[in-house]
Amino acid sequence: MKKGNIVEIKIDKIIFGGEGLGYYGDLAIFVPMSVPGDVLEVEIISLKKTYGRALIKKIITPGIDRAAGDKISFEEHHGCDFAMLKYNEQLKYKKLMVEDVLSRVGKVDLDKVEISDTVGAENQFNYRNKVIEPFARKNGKIISGFFKKRSHEVFEVEENILQSQLSNEIISRIKELLNEAKLSVYNEKAHKGILRHIMVRTTSFNEAMVVLIIKGKVDSKIEEVLNTLYNENDKIKSVYVSINNKRTNFALGEQNIHLLGEKYIKEELYGIEFNISPTSFFQINIEQTKKLYEKAISYFDDIKNKNIVDAYSGTGTIAMILSKDANKVYAIEIVESATRAALKTSAENKIENIEFINGKAEEKLIELIETGNQIDSIIFDPPRKGIAQNILEKLSETKIKEVVYISCNPSTFARDTQILEGLGYKLTKVCPLDMFPNTSHIEVVGKFLKKG
Repeated sequence: MKKGNIVEIKIDKIIFGGEGLGYYGDLAIFVPMSVPGDVLEVEIISLKKTYGRALIKKIITPGIDRAAGDKISFEEHHGCDFAMLKYNEQLKYKKLMVEDVLSRVGKVDLDKVEISDTVGAENQFNYRNKVIEPFARKNGKIISGFFKKRSHEVFEVEENILQSQLSNEIISRIKELLNEAKLSVYNEKAHKGILRHIMVRTTSFNEAMVVLIIKGKVDSKIEEVLNTLYNENDKIKSVYVSINNKRTNFALGEQNIHLLGEKYIKEELYGIEFNISPTSFFQINIEQTKKLYEKAISYFDDIKNKNIVDAYSGTGTIAMILSKDANKVYAIEIVESATRAALKTSAENKIENIEFINGKAEEKLIELIETGNQIDSIIFDPPRKGIAQNILEKLSETKIKEVVYISCNPSTFARDTQILEGLGYKLTKVCPLDMFPNTSHIEVVGKFLKKG
C-alpha cells in the first residue's frame, strides 16, 4: 500500500470526530464524508503503520443512511462535515459517538447512566448567529470562506448554508467594497498585508454587528468601506475594527476599536435582553441554546433558595436565567468585556442577586470556596479544553453535592468525568444536543452527584 493508491473499501462505522472507518485487509482506513454501509473507491492520502486516511473518489454503493445526491467532498457540502447523512441519522450517530467516547475515554459503564437521545433542531440551516471568515486572494480577487480540511487554503462558497442570511448578505457586500478599495490581504507566511478576517454577529431581531479584523491601523480606505456598508444597511447596528498584529491563528486582536453605531447588539433570551460585544461568548444557535439551557436547568433537583456558581459564565446568560429562582448566583468569567456586558445587562434588567467575578475560573472558584461562601450547586460551561484538574480536586473537598456540566467537547467531558468519578462524584444523566446541525460537533449536558 502506498500514498496515492486507489482501493475499494466498505465503511463499517463512524468514529468520534465524524469520519468513517473501514478496512483494507488489516489496515484501518479513515474516510471523511463517508457513511456506514458505503462501498467506496478511495484514494490513500496518508499512511501510518496501523492506519491510513483516504478521500472518496467514487461512491460505488451508498449506505442506507446517506443523504440523496452525489456530493462526496467537504467542499461540495459547503464545509458541512456531517451533511452526507440524513438528518435523523446525524442525531443517531451523534448519540453513538457520545456513548463511544464516554466508554472509551471516560471508562463509564453505560448501563449505569441515563443517556437521552440527541435533542435535534427544527432548523438545520441558517442557524449560526456568529461567523468568522478568513480572507484570501484568488485570481486577483478578494474572497472569504472556509479553510479546506487540514490546510490553510481558503475556499469560497456561493452561500454559507449554516450562517444567517443577513450574515451572507453583509459578507457578500463587504467583499465587493473591499475589492473596489483594492486593499491587500494578509499573508500569514510573510506576515504582511491588511485584511485578515471578517466577523459578523446577528440576532433574532435580524440586527448585526460587523467586525473587520486587520493587521496595521485604521486608514481612510477602511473607514470609507465601513461607512458605506453601515450607511447602506440599516440592519447593521454596530461596527468595529479589530487590530491583530500577531502571528497567530486566533482571529480577533487585542485592540477592538468601536467605529460606528452602538457598542453592543442585544439578544433576548427568556425575557432578558443580553448585551453582546465583539469578544462576548454567546451561544451560536439561539433556538438550540434555549433547549440546552432548559435541559441543564432541569438537571438541578431544585433551584429555589440555592446558592449556585456559574463557572465560565460568559455574558452571564445561564447565571441570569438561574437568578430568577436561585437565592444567589456567583458568575465567574475571565473575559473582562464579557463581564462588563453582563453587569450592564443585569443592571438594565434589574437583576440584583448575582455577583459577577472577573478572573480565571481555576483561581476565583477556589477563592470563593476558601472564603467560606455557602455554595449548594455548581454549573460548568467551559471552553473546549474542559475543566482544570485542580478545580475538580478542590470541588471534591467541598460539600457541593450537585454538579451540572455543559460541554462543547465530549472528549474532554469524558476525561473530566473519569476524574470526577475518581474524586467521589457519579455521572447519573447525559443528554447529547445538536447545537450545530450538518456538522460533527456535539453539545453534551451531564449531571453529577456526590456519592454517599
